Amino acid sequence: MRADERQRRNDNGSRAPRGSRIFLRTHVRLYRATGGILGHWLGRQRCLLLTTTGRKTGQSHTQPLSYFRLDGRVYVVASNWGSDHPPAWYLNLGAQPRVAVQLSRARWDALASSVTPEERARLWPRLVARNPLFARYQQASAREIPVVLLRPIP
Repeated sequence: MRADERQRRNDNGSRAPRGSRIFLRTHVRLYRATGGILGHWLGRQRCLLLTTTGRKTGQSHTQPLSYFRLDGRVYVVASNWGSDHPPAWYLNLGAQPRVAVQLSRARWDALASSVTPEERARLWPRLVARNPLFARYQQASAREIPVVLLRPIP
């Protein structure tokens, strides 16, 4: 690991900014309380709330994530700040792909699945154009960062 990589990592090995856990919990509370009036926009990125079922605990976990609407579909990216390890919410999808989504005031159940390698190759440049951080995260990570499609369950 390069010296500059070590400096960007927290004590627990994550690249998440310090204090991000408190910020993310507050973000979820404000988003829910205001129906997304506060929290839907985070800078230039639009956010949704994704609730997964913990693969070990069976408990619900909610994460605010930037999302992208492309071709009438909703996608999220499992970047985990460019870590070599996928985020917990993504690992939870392997055990239980059924998730709950809140996008502003709208709420729905969805099936979450990683897109195919071909679909990722088509989508990735468009996602990076909307959020250039994803290119930096991919460059910093040894893993290929997954793109996840959230398909509404009728």
